[in-house]
Amino acid sequence: MDRDPRIEPFVKVMQRDGLPGAAIRSFLLHLERFLSGERGLLPEAAIEPVSELEDLDALPPPTRAAREALARTVVIRLNGGLGTSMGLHHARSLLPVKEGLTFLDLIARQVLVLRRQLGVKLPLLLMNSFRTDAESLEALAAHRDLQVEGLPLSFLQSRVPRILEEDLTPAPLRFPGDDAWCPPGHGDLYTSLDTSGLLDRLLGAGYEHAFVSNADNLGAVVEPSILGYMVESRATFLMEAADRTAADRKGGHLCRLRDGSLALRETAQVAPGEEPLFQDIERHRYFNTNNLWFHLPTLKELLERHGGFLPLDTIVNRKTLDPSDPSSPPVVQLETAMGAAISLFPRATALRVPRRRFSPVKTTDDLLAVRSDAYVLTEDARVVLDPRREVPPRVRLDSRFYRLLEPFEDRFARGVPSLLECSSLLVEGNVFFGAGVVARGEVSILAGEAAVTLPDGITLTGTRRLSA
Repeated sequence: MDRDPRIEPFVKVMQRDGLPGAAIRSFLLHLERFLSGERGLLPEAAIEPVSELEDLDALPPPTRAAREALARTVVIRLNGGLGTSMGLHHARSLLPVKEGLTFLDLIARQVLVLRRQLGVKLPLLLMNSFRTDAESLEALAAHRDLQVEGLPLSFLQSRVPRILEEDLTPAPLRFPGDDAWCPPGHGDLYTSLDTSGLLDRLLGAGYEHAFVSNADNLGAVVEPSILGYMVESRATFLMEAADRTAADRKGGHLCRLRDGSLALRETAQVAPGEEPLFQDIERHRYFNTNNLWFHLPTLKELLERHGGFLPLDTIVNRKTLDPSDPSSPPVVQLETAMGAAISLFPRATALRVPRRRFSPVKTTDDLLAVRSDAYVLTEDARVVLDPRREVPPRVRLDSRFYRLLEPFEDRFARGVPSLLECSSLLVEGNVFFGAGVVARGEVSILAGEAAVTLPDGITLTGTRRLSA
């Protein structure tokens, strides 16, 4: 069969940019799927719910074999995001998140504490994008003794051309510059580890396992019991999954294919009319925290078998050329998720973990919750839910006034409210918060476009209407 002629311009653009052959082949797989109209649906009839998982809190203490495996484990943090949803133009991990410390400060402290506690090297590797690498490494320079001899502190995620939605041509042909390119999702982790030469360096140095998590999830640290469970069960891939709550119902979930293997089903894979089943958190109980563990030698074998990349599910993401300018040309980004590899690794498994291992910050709503007293900073530099809470507070701030970081900071310049006893906080309108504000239970603040200020020390319950 002749190849779609629309593909050739993309090949030329990527070759001219110097992309590795495996990265090009991976992108072309997803481009061919997209151009052919393939949607990658995963209907209910093709899957089964996952009813039970082993529980982290019920695992036995790590064995001697697990402690030995820790000496051959590396930590990888995904650090390619710019935080454009908050109006940032630098790495989101440089944002102060708790007690004046940035994500990167806390990640560095986590690793250094674990090294002292466990007595192992535990290298830290950041997977950076071409936009975040230089400034992230500059920030980490303040943390001495972080780099392990013979290994870098970072490796680069690949980049792929955006697709102009108007005519399905490569954006770099008409718009030279970085805006025409995008990272191909964190599923690129596996290919970039290999094409950077880092996978071979790790294997050559005797490393066997990797623990991977998002840079914005400060509840995720190396847990010896999880590695012990993985070693004892001879699993080559382990996903940390948490209970879905009402706030998670629109996100992807863990499921089982008819052949018995585990898989992830994302929102884009839901068949028409099956949204209620997809959002049924009693039926589909677990979501992927994006905390993953995998066996490095098995990854190498899979990459060699598939031509240097893993054939993961295609994610179609629609944006604008300049993410901060909604009037710029519409583009399509083809991405993959690293968790989708659970269906490719032999003896892959999943483990139920508590919410304390999942504290992500994607939006200013998340940032307010994490900065509040609903979350605590532990001695080992994790940011986790206060032990008196079981689920995070649901925060919804009016996007007209709070979505971007600068106006968000202005409205909480005198301090964030106490959310320890708050189940949900809704703010509609242009509201500035005074010092020492306390929210309890389900709180709704309703105001208009004119600025209003909540007085210092006020306790909020129920619905409160404000006027200028």
